[in-house]
Amino acid sequence: MPKLYTGAEIVFKCLEDQKVEHIFGYPGGAVLPIYDELKNHSSIKHILVRHEQGAGHAAEGYARSSGKPGVVLVTSGPGATNVVTALTDAYMDSVPMVCISGQVPTHLIGTDAFQECDTTGITRPCTKHNWLVKNINDLPRIIHEAFEVATTGRPGPVLVDIPKDIQFAKAKYTNPKKKKETKNKNRFNQKDIDNLIELMNKASKPIFYTGGGVVNSGPKASELLRELVSLTGFPITTTLQGLGSYPGDDNQFLGMLGMHGTYEANNAMHDCDLLINIGARFDDRITGKIDEFSPKSKKVHIDIDPSSINKIIKVDLPIVGDVSDVIRSTIKTLKKKNLNLEKSNKQKTSKWWQQIQKWRTKDSLNFINSEKIIKPQHAVQRLYELTKDQDTFITTEVGQHQMWAAQHYKFNKPNRWMTSGGLGTMGYGLPAAVGVQVAHPKKLVVDIAGEASILMTMQEISTAVQYNLPIKIFILNNQYMGMVRQWQELLHEKNYSESYSEALPDFVKLAEAYGCVGLRAESPDELDEKIQEMINIDRPVIFDCHVDQAENCFPMIPSGKPHNQMLLGPKDQEENKITGKGKALV
Repeated sequence: MPKLYTGAEIVFKCLEDQKVEHIFGYPGGAVLPIYDELKNHSSIKHILVRHEQGAGHAAEGYARSSGKPGVVLVTSGPGATNVVTALTDAYMDSVPMVCISGQVPTHLIGTDAFQECDTTGITRPCTKHNWLVKNINDLPRIIHEAFEVATTGRPGPVLVDIPKDIQFAKAKYTNPKKKKETKNKNRFNQKDIDNLIELMNKASKPIFYTGGGVVNSGPKASELLRELVSLTGFPITTTLQGLGSYPGDDNQFLGMLGMHGTYEANNAMHDCDLLINIGARFDDRITGKIDEFSPKSKKVHIDIDPSSINKIIKVDLPIVGDVSDVIRSTIKTLKKKNLNLEKSNKQKTSKWWQQIQKWRTKDSLNFINSEKIIKPQHAVQRLYELTKDQDTFITTEVGQHQMWAAQHYKFNKPNRWMTSGGLGTMGYGLPAAVGVQVAHPKKLVVDIAGEASILMTMQEISTAVQYNLPIKIFILNNQYMGMVRQWQELLHEKNYSESYSEALPDFVKLAEAYGCVGLRAESPDELDEKIQEMINIDRPVIFDCHVDQAENCFPMIPSGKPHNQMLLGPKDQEENKITGKGKALV
């Protein structure tokens, strides 16, 4: 007779077979049988967070930095609802996550029992798929299926809801099925590749527009992208989530595009005659005014998710497939046809590059530095210079500091930049840094934070202390919800309604209260020394960096405007006030 296992045992056998090494969680009544079983599985380390949202973001940071799915374990009711923000964040940014939630016993479902909620109903819109386990015999299959759904195609979060009686019930364990050799999910063919190369060969003003899909496809995709860009000699720009997929210090890289992208990247997107989108979504922060977005270009969209193609911007050549496979086929075909576009097209694209160099002379990321007060851009630049020789992982919260980090910290490798893009979740960076540090215990992990964002999930510093995770929290403290204040200044006649933080804690004392190290810098001349001290400390550090309160984040595409109408600084801000429909689009 085959051995029978409890539901709780089956959960761990599944996790072991899926080669899970870490789970992030918080116990509660509906998952106690699973927590009882934890002690019997030394290969899996549980990280106790202080809030379920923190568990979700930690799992995201873990997944983004390692390429493995992040695993979360939470109880029923508020445990499950607390993780919804992180699930939605992962869903919008295509992060593989498996969330296992407890549920009240099956006979109590629908009775408004203690800590009961309709978890699958609540999470249906923010997961790739979810399951309520009603039969113990289905449990092994469902968990294995959950991992497959989370990690294949366009990655994303899934949730498995397990009632408490199912955790006690017994059944046979079934190993994950060997993946059948299925037909290639890629839908592109050689004709698509030939059409792409034909467009590339004809273009005189081409540009690559790349996104998080390149990072999600794995490190090989970034390597292939670099080879393709080199073979073509075309300029390249990336979205916020694509940073690191192409070296940030390379001459062909125009910087990030979009609302706070560089002058040269946005103008090149507007004026190009061929736009090749590789793994990006055409979201509103990028497109600006849709009917004036890149108006004269032929558009190619390469994406593993067919539903993303022609969703917002109509394209001339849709190519459905994993970006690694598409880029590999393109390189192979270029070499087969003996086409080195970098050389053969050089004359055709030389005027284009001359124009790009003219745009570059604007030096759109320039700012007026100060000897008296720390400028936030300067703080990020110094952090970059003092950490660039290490294999540094950066997380951020959401707001002005996030944009300054994206603009002034150069990423040359994928999976080193973890930030909340689609959902824009304040409080993301600290727990994400915890997850990154768990995945890379010997690496330097820095959360570039804002003082408002950090307070949303501040409690997770306690997690870092408990597990000796030496994360560095680098707070650009301007005593405002900076991006809210900037929008109020630009859009709402300087009505700074509720955007000033009048009761901020002393972050140095707060750090000490948590049992970690607190540092503070208030003038530019002490910045380097203090940053170096932060790096050298092998413990969690909260660095309170006091920066200019009035500094705005430029360049900026005013809401409702096309890419070639950018605000480059305070002077433009006064001359080109945002009015009418633009106010509704931020």
